[in-house]
Amino acid sequence: MVLHEFDYLFAIAVIFAALDAWNIGANDVANSWATAVGSRSVTYLQAMLFATVMEFAGSLGVGSQVADTIRTKVVSVSYYNSAPGVLMLGMVCAVVASATYLTIATRLGFPVSTTHSIMGGVIGMGIASVGASKVNWVTAGAGTAIINGGVIQVFLAWILTPVIAAAFASIIFLITKHAVMRRPNPALMAIYSVPFYSGFTAGMLAMLLLWKGGSYTINFDDTQLAGLIVGVAVTWGVLTAIFLVPWLYRIVIKEDWELRWYHVALGPLLLRRGDVPPMPEGVRSQIQDFYSGHLTMEELEKQRGHEDIENFEDKKDASEAETAAENKQAPKFEAFKPKLLVGPKPEGPWYSGAVIFWAFRWVLFQGVDRDVVAMQSNEDAILSGDLDKTHAYTEHQDNRAEYVFTFLQVLTSMTASFSHGANDISNAVGPFATVYEIWSSGAVPSSTPVDRWILGAGGAFLVIGLWTYGYNIMRNLGNRVTLHSPSRGFSMELGSAITVIIATRLKLPVSTTQCITGATVGVGLCAGTWRAINWRMVAWIYAGWIITLPVAGIMSGSLMGIILNAPRWGMA
Repeated sequence: MVLHEFDYLFAIAVIFAALDAWNIGANDVANSWATAVGSRSVTYLQAMLFATVMEFAGSLGVGSQVADTIRTKVVSVSYYNSAPGVLMLGMVCAVVASATYLTIATRLGFPVSTTHSIMGGVIGMGIASVGASKVNWVTAGAGTAIINGGVIQVFLAWILTPVIAAAFASIIFLITKHAVMRRPNPALMAIYSVPFYSGFTAGMLAMLLLWKGGSYTINFDDTQLAGLIVGVAVTWGVLTAIFLVPWLYRIVIKEDWELRWYHVALGPLLLRRGDVPPMPEGVRSQIQDFYSGHLTMEELEKQRGHEDIENFEDKKDASEAETAAENKQAPKFEAFKPKLLVGPKPEGPWYSGAVIFWAFRWVLFQGVDRDVVAMQSNEDAILSGDLDKTHAYTEHQDNRAEYVFTFLQVLTSMTASFSHGANDISNAVGPFATVYEIWSSGAVPSSTPVDRWILGAGGAFLVIGLWTYGYNIMRNLGNRVTLHSPSRGFSMELGSAITVIIATRLKLPVSTTQCITGATVGVGLCAGTWRAINWRMVAWIYAGWIITLPVAGIMSGSLMGIILNAPRWGMA
């Protein structure tokens, strides 16, 4: 029985659920790709394309088809059996509060946990409707299960997640730094390490898919599961050694400018290619300068010692050229500048076809044309501080070796995005699915089936949010925290993935947003000094985590309380 008397609630839920999904794309998905874009492993457009494919593949391919009626089970649905309309109203209030808070947080550049925002909304409406004593603050059980489902998991996540992720990411980067990047021939050592790193990464990501999972069921015992994970790691490592390593050798060591990405399929046959002809004028190397625009401490001190502060930014390029000339070594690589999709506005009246088509492109692609790396500058002195000096504490590695790690970082970013789509999109639309189920059936469901059209719609608005406004979060979580490069970004992504894997197995609470932030700080500290971290931005991000749940809860609870207790006609 459709509850047509509550059509207006359903309409409000549709609008704010779409806004919530848009914000999840602009905030939650964006921060998972911030390291890849900030390190220049991929362009912003490439990150958008990869994220679009992987988020949809994860949500529609193996995404969970059943979401908990109440997000994280903080309130039992049995309290609403006699009044399903109240639960419907509560979910609407939760979605409205979550969407509103996320909109503000995304605009201010807070990379917050979207899971915690909707959880805060549900807590607020639960307190307002059934009382604080009915909220599941701590889960009944033993061991780590006691902190896995209650509200306490949020508070523990503020401490556990960043520290664990920072530890794993720093260990990975220190191994990479001393075993690869500081060797006599770092580019060749990086190529040799690719099969081992890629195999290990594939094994870790297989664990993520098998343990964190989606709607699929794995009927293996522990021994079989371990064998499957090792098999995936070894197989992927061997395939990488056969096909990718020869291609990288020709590109990086032999500087074969004629090769294209599809030549990877030739594998060992590439080693039989002859000498590389001279590179024609105008042809660009496939390897770019991953540290373009970032000075070493020696270069920065020399620059600032001979320049007026007012003319510092204007003379930066001239100083870099002067330094290169003095060293009698011209820059070998340059930073890539992707083509703009929007372009300048054409002349003519607003109703002309050319202007309308330009406006359409501007709405969809103006965010893609933003130079995220360039935006991570001293625009906001309060939060950024002296970023040039912060970055100068970080050691610059060989660009050829960094190029090798771009492929590994893309692998970790894509799989993390796939896992996000498989697990988090259904949870994000869970409250709306609850509203839809109550509105269409008139009863409180014990579990909420998430229809394909809801998953698809949620994924669509998520991708739109990522394309149109994801750059705002990316610029804060990238180089504004510490200097990024492909080798550092790979360590951050893999350290974050390992944290999620172990926490999932031990049933400990973690947040992917907090994982990548902690991993970023951990790798930054590997520079050997705390000055390589922009602690102002870290404090700004941490403040966003702390206020998420209480602010969303107060907004939702206040809205729910006002509506439930508002005076109306016919009542004293």
